[in-house]
Amino acid sequence: MKILFGIQGTGNGHISRAREIVPLLQQYGEVDLLVSGTEAEVSLSQPLKYRFHGVSFVFGTNGGVDNWATWKIMNLRQFQRDLRSLPLKQYDLIINDFEPVSAWACKLRGVPSVSLSHQCSFVSPKTPRPEKKDPFAQWLLKNYSPTTYHVGFHFERYDTFINTPVIRSEIRQMETSDLGHYTVYLPAYDDKTLLKYLSAEREVKWQVFSKRQKQAYKSGNVEIFPVNNEAFNKSLASCTGLLTGGGFEGPAEALFLQKKVMMIPMKGQYEQQCNALSASRLGVPVVSEINDKFNGHLNHWINDSKKIVVDFPDETAAIVDKLVKQYTR
Repeated sequence: MKILFGIQGTGNGHISRAREIVPLLQQYGEVDLLVSGTEAEVSLSQPLKYRFHGVSFVFGTNGGVDNWATWKIMNLRQFQRDLRSLPLKQYDLIINDFEPVSAWACKLRGVPSVSLSHQCSFVSPKTPRPEKKDPFAQWLLKNYSPTTYHVGFHFERYDTFINTPVIRSEIRQMETSDLGHYTVYLPAYDDKTLLKYLSAEREVKWQVFSKRQKQAYKSGNVEIFPVNNEAFNKSLASCTGLLTGGGFEGPAEALFLQKKVMMIPMKGQYEQQCNALSASRLGVPVVSEINDKFNGHLNHWINDSKKIVVDFPDETAAIVDKLVKQYTR
């Protein structure tokens, strides 16, 4: 069997999940990997067959997307060339984790494909959304990476095709401790902003993982590290809590490790707003942005000892097995 697996390369969550899924897929045949996107620091262990520019957004420095930088890297002509170049007929199964090149190549040629992603959970109207819906953002979630079939992941099983999160084996097998520090991953904020607010909590040690740094450094009670999978996992395993954006995989892994979590979803990023709403229903505190009121929220979270208990069973192998047997052409 030949399998094509298209993976979104904006952010680190998609590739982190793929690190768990790819070895399982390889048990069923030859797997060609396709990554498109420009904003990931985590890499796959296996070589890529296709590396495309794709359609990505660029993280800003004040809590949102850098729209100008995003527009500058947009290359729709290259996108069209890339999707025409894919030899889809040679594959028995095409799987997609919110990756637009392979998704649109399949759609335009009438080739079936299967979503294996968090984002496809929003196909279901039962998946939580804010009261104030964003019609364009809803349209974008539906059409950015369109597929024929859907196998989704979310914090809860909101619908029959939605599973609980994929927790990587390296996280499941991790020995945890509490050394008193807090791990921070907020890629939409610059280091200067984070230092200003985190330094004010002088009794707390912070380990910040920054997209903007190549070398680690320390400023008072705040350590800044470049993003690195192994270093981040080590920090997460020994932290008291995780302060992060409105992503999915990072908060899910922290909750699985029974760490405290606070989320700050990106401004204008509808999917992150939805994720934060779902997490808040589990008891995760959510802050809309970093502003003058932020340290009050932060201090309350630091002093709150409540732990959230989640049930994220290890079902990844069974999900992959069912997908392969059900959707192979």
